[in-house]
Amino acid sequence: MEGSPDLPPIDTDANPSEANAGKPSGSGSGSGGVSLEGVTKSFGDFTAVREMDLDIADGEFFTMLGPSGCGKTTTLRMIAGFDQPTRGKVLIDGTDVAGQPAYKRPTNTVFQSYALFPHMTLEENVGFGLKRKKVPKAEIKDRVATELERVGLAREAKRKPNQLSGGQQQRVALARALVNLPKVLLLDEPLGALDLKLRKGLQVQLKQIQREVGITFVYVTHDQEEALTMSDRIAVMNEGRIEQCADPETVYEKPSTTFVAGFIGVSNLMPAIASSGSEIQLDHGPAISTPEAARFGAGERCYAVVRPEKLEIDLEGQGDTGKPGVDGIVESSLYLGTATQMAVRVADGVNMTVLCPNVSEEERQSFPGAGAKVRLSWVPEHMHLVAESAADKVADTTPPETVTEGVK
Repeated sequence: MEGSPDLPPIDTDANPSEANAGKPSGSGSGSGGVSLEGVTKSFGDFTAVREMDLDIADGEFFTMLGPSGCGKTTTLRMIAGFDQPTRGKVLIDGTDVAGQPAYKRPTNTVFQSYALFPHMTLEENVGFGLKRKKVPKAEIKDRVATELERVGLAREAKRKPNQLSGGQQQRVALARALVNLPKVLLLDEPLGALDLKLRKGLQVQLKQIQREVGITFVYVTHDQEEALTMSDRIAVMNEGRIEQCADPETVYEKPSTTFVAGFIGVSNLMPAIASSGSEIQLDHGPAISTPEAARFGAGERCYAVVRPEKLEIDLEGQGDTGKPGVDGIVESSLYLGTATQMAVRVADGVNMTVLCPNVSEEERQSFPGAGAKVRLSWVPEHMHLVAESAADKVADTTPPETVTEGVK
């Protein structure tokens, strides 16, 4: 499991700062902005996080998204205090906490593993951290009841963890973290062990809870849809770097690099050269006028991106010639229920994906079949230019590093 803690269960979800121990529940514990300044984390010769600068606003639902090994969990662990940066600052509410152990930080962490005590009831599990901090019994009772109600488990307070489903157990773990009133709640793939339907339901509930409590959530996932669904902003990470940090709509509609375009959903990347400040020349297609060309110097490599659902497909010679487009041959089609996905070969080694909604059976039967010569076209506003990702540029000039096992 990615990001499994190497600490005992009692230290992972029950680590509030002593200053927060006796505060009333329901409103968090004050400001909780997080900033990273020049943070680097190395494990021997391997650098997991590279010179990262990042600002997370107080009360924001912020997600770090990327593939395994990109450094997202390492970054989360440095915020939590489980790992310390090799260099750089980690600030929470303006205070540099680099070097402080986890239990002294105003954070709590929820992992994919629930780490619940099987011999305790739900209310005992949730109140465990407060009891360790010697919070008065009456206050513990009130705060535990509030959080179990918040996660919809008030009626199950006397039950044991083995009497609950996986989704319910994860909600108990969330309540146990929230009851300690952290300034920042850190969540490392918390829904990864759940089935798809349950995961989608908890995504909605997590976002609702975050809005209600108003504290900063820093969420780690490799699931693109999960990130798009819940986040206020997303940092897309690749090989220890942030490739793009923006709101979900911007990340999807206007990715900044080839990596982001390829990792978030499905993208059609068409290699091109900027020929002037207003035009690009596709390697396997026509010259296209676009104001975005001004972001690239003449002769500079770029990539034109069009999402599969934004493409129009017509038999060759029947398309709207007033729109930019390329010619190709249908290689295969795949029925997906709500849509049909077609693979179109534009040139040797260059394929594009088209997604056509299945509005009716009659229309679906009219889609071009394998071997058909087709024209793919798009509205100019639906094309976006991206640069080559930083990691790809480095890979072009330096030998690959050996990835250290366990770094996520």
